Amino acid sequence: MTVTDPSLPTALYRAEQVRQLDAAAIGRFAIPGMTLMENAGAAAWALLASQWPGAQHITVLCGAGNNAGDGYVIARLAAAAGRRVRVIALREPDRLGGDAGTAAQRFLETGQPVQAWSGGSLGEAEVIVDALLGTGLDREVTGAYREVIDAANVSDAALLAVDIPSGLHADTGAVMGTAAKADHTISFIGLKQGLFTGQGREFCGTVHFGDLGVPPGVYEGITPASTRIDLGALSAWLSPRRRTAHKGAFGHVLVIGGDYGFAGAARMAGEAAARTGAGLVSVATRPEHAFTLTMARPELMARGVDKAADLNPLLARANVAAPGPGLGQSDWSQRLLARCLESELPLVVDADALNLLAREPAARGNWVLTPHPGEAGRLLGCSAADVEADRFAAIRALGEKYGGVIVLKGSGSLVLDEEGGCAVCDGGNPGMASGGMGDVLTGVIAGLLAQGLPAGRAAVLGVCLHAAAADRAAGEGERGLLATDLLPWIRRLANP
Repeated sequence: MTVTDPSLPTALYRAEQVRQLDAAAIGRFAIPGMTLMENAGAAAWALLASQWPGAQHITVLCGAGNNAGDGYVIARLAAAAGRRVRVIALREPDRLGGDAGTAAQRFLETGQPVQAWSGGSLGEAEVIVDALLGTGLDREVTGAYREVIDAANVSDAALLAVDIPSGLHADTGAVMGTAAKADHTISFIGLKQGLFTGQGREFCGTVHFGDLGVPPGVYEGITPASTRIDLGALSAWLSPRRRTAHKGAFGHVLVIGGDYGFAGAARMAGEAAARTGAGLVSVATRPEHAFTLTMARPELMARGVDKAADLNPLLARANVAAPGPGLGQSDWSQRLLARCLESELPLVVDADALNLLAREPAARGNWVLTPHPGEAGRLLGCSAADVEADRFAAIRALGEKYGGVIVLKGSGSLVLDEEGGCAVCDGGNPGMASGGMGDVLTGVIAGLLAQGLPAGRAAVLGVCLHAAAADRAAGEGERGLLATDLLPWIRRLANP
């Protein structure tokens, strides 16, 4: 799982953009490429030495490009520090050109040997340095590269990935056949967006950053492809309340859902909206469920609705509606959603409301759609696997087709705002793979929207609060984490 800290930059780039940053450093600021390579190798070696200070046996895997050059610098520095270094090269050092060739030659001048990959295991290595494939990978990993990556993954050694785990697509976070599973990854000049979503979070371990000493001017004129969400920065959106405030100042959320067997989903969404700070929360649900919901959480105003017209007085009093939690796909469900879509209220649309929307697509500007990959696939007419292959492309396609603000849930949730800006949440944990988590997120976003935040901000902050609450709640263990375990933490985090 990708782990980051607030000191990391929030700007995320595509691989081509990072190449532009490299070119700017070398061209406009006259920093020799070899200096950048030496700085990269030194930063990676410093990280290795700090994380594994007692490691004596280090194996460096070198490929064919500048990533290999970084690896040779690391190997040279490790040898100079008295470590036992083994370099395994998938391309002969004398066939490397440019700065990578220079780095390889400098290593060879120390008298240290370089071995060709001949299959098998990686032996007695305590730490493996992955300097095989960089950010330019655009096809599936095969042949010797696949063999050595797989050997590294089954080794007992720790693994440090240089710039990006080999086999991971820098732009999408998809694994290209196989990928090195790192304990730590150090990324240079610009953080790659694929490190923080999809399978990137599984394969990167703890992410570190090295700017290689380039001046701030290198970044001018290159707009980041996406932004890493930082809860500390977003907390400014949650200003203290006025002492004269009353419940009417903080909005009224109407949750619409809770078909037979799913009353709990509507309750969780409603309670999450209240815990996030909505002044009032109503729940429109099956008549049979209204009494039990009120008994379970008396602050929720549960109303039984049989037909679409029953929603009219509830919609008139609300300023945000959240159709979907436990809504189901029955005739009752379809009628309620259709009435909700006729209203002009801002909406947070989730769960079966999304599945119903996929049958009869519509577009509007004042809603937040919150699909997981399966729902996103249905909305786009493709598979969940297609969505996961390029989550950034998928969320932009959803925005183009449906409008408004889109939240693509999953590992490294993405948020596409009204202006087309994309944010990445690097919080959250596998304990969130349990029922009801999406219902809680719906309530959190709806609660923030009710309090007056613009839709894009409500979605970004809501996703971040939800993930951070889950990480706090997982302090007692990820296995067995329940959606309602997040609620006390949501309340605390909503009061920075």
